[in-house]
Amino acid sequence: MNISTPINREHARKVGANYALLFFGCLLFHVVGTWSIPLIDRDEPRFAEASREMIERGDYIVPYFNNQLRLDKPPLAYWAQVASYKVFGENDFAARFPSAVAAAIIALSILTWGTRLRTATASQAQIGGGAVGWWAAIIFTLSLQTFINAKAAVADMWLVLFVTTAHWAGYEIIQRAAWNWKWWFLFYFSLALGFLTKGPIAWAPLLTLAAMKFFVRDVAPSTALRTGLAKRFKFLRGIVLMLAIVALWGLPALIQTHGEFFRIGIGRHVVGRSLGAMESHGANSLGFYLLLLPFYFVTVFASFFPWSIKLSSLTRKLWRSRDIIDTYLLTGTAIIFVIFSLIKTKLPHYTLPAFPLLSLLLARHMIDHAQFLKRCAVAAASIYLVVAFFAAPAVARFFPAAQLYRQSREYLRPEMEFGAVDFQEPSLVWYFRSRIKGWMTPLNSASAAQFMEKNGARFVILPTTVVTKVFPNLPATWKSFSTRGFNIAKGKDVDLTLVLKPD
Repeated sequence: MNISTPINREHARKVGANYALLFFGCLLFHVVGTWSIPLIDRDEPRFAEASREMIERGDYIVPYFNNQLRLDKPPLAYWAQVASYKVFGENDFAARFPSAVAAAIIALSILTWGTRLRTATASQAQIGGGAVGWWAAIIFTLSLQTFINAKAAVADMWLVLFVTTAHWAGYEIIQRAAWNWKWWFLFYFSLALGFLTKGPIAWAPLLTLAAMKFFVRDVAPSTALRTGLAKRFKFLRGIVLMLAIVALWGLPALIQTHGEFFRIGIGRHVVGRSLGAMESHGANSLGFYLLLLPFYFVTVFASFFPWSIKLSSLTRKLWRSRDIIDTYLLTGTAIIFVIFSLIKTKLPHYTLPAFPLLSLLLARHMIDHAQFLKRCAVAAASIYLVVAFFAAPAVARFFPAAQLYRQSREYLRPEMEFGAVDFQEPSLVWYFRSRIKGWMTPLNSASAAQFMEKNGARFVILPTTVVTKVFPNLPATWKSFSTRGFNIAKGKDVDLTLVLKPD
């Protein structure tokens, strides 16, 4: 006992140091550059502003954006941003910081899960472990979509975290002959938090289990995974627990919005995204829909870059031979890709929850190619850091809302109201409401002059080409500021002018 205790403590310190190194290394890597580039329309400013309005209202149940109900997403990502604002203030960095934290925790989860995996061949029965975990965490962290979304003020990284922990807990449960309450609780707790992040898509691990029950007979003579799943997962109790956790927020939200949260959040943003392309992201015609079915199987080569260059060889290897671990990881990956392939609304990052599984798969089968992994990791990290340090600040000037705000902020007053013509992106609300308490009013050229004639200090943002038509004779006391930029949401150049009436 006197001999083993110091050894165990030394091992625990070493493990703790490794975990701290990975977490803080990933966190630092992801936060680099988040303060350099303004929030990108439309999703980032929507999340950031809704979180700020939560604080202003003191209402942490129902989100608002620009004084209007925002029922698109459940609240967990907003709560994370609220916590970040309390520490760092209400700014771009604070809005993005929670995503970096989530990405770093995902890396820890992948590392821990990977260390518990072993390769399938007899000659390598004890190879893998720590090396698989480390390389899987590195592969995930240095994938292109992870690099982008870990720096974004959106909910996706939190969804990836909870889908990953649910898949991990599910794997641990099916590996055991008896019920284990800790993994059981983690599984359903993760499903609940995933729902509170982005809705029912977080329940994909349940489909992974259903598919495993069907597919496992082809890869294992043992009946361990085909029998006793219900006993080990205790589905009825687990689903009750999961729904009870969701209900702690869901019931007050439904009562407060008179059922609108369900109708819009589930009806429009889950069913609607499945049956139609929202905000022009996808296909509304049958022919175009069929053409886009392989969308994610093509875009993965960019999203998972640079590691995607090995996906073809990995596919061939898995086609020839795979073990139970491969099957579980592959099934979870396929479920996510198939779900989003069938949904009409499509964006390249939607399949990001599959990347931890894909990273573990690749790490298991690339463990003997250390030189390739090292070269790819060094090259990818170098490129990403150059982009974060130098490219992000260089493109900041093309964000018109942030530029207009910087030019005019010394003239902004809390009591001001403001309106916008043509360019009515959420970034205007996020930046200008950092100084004023009013809300953005959507206007057209005809109503802009009437808006400015009202009593009180106010300003309007409109295309530079129509300024002289709307305001042929600007009063001498009024101010104007102009900028050129790019409307990312609409994919077009913009030339804007802010006309401000001081009082």
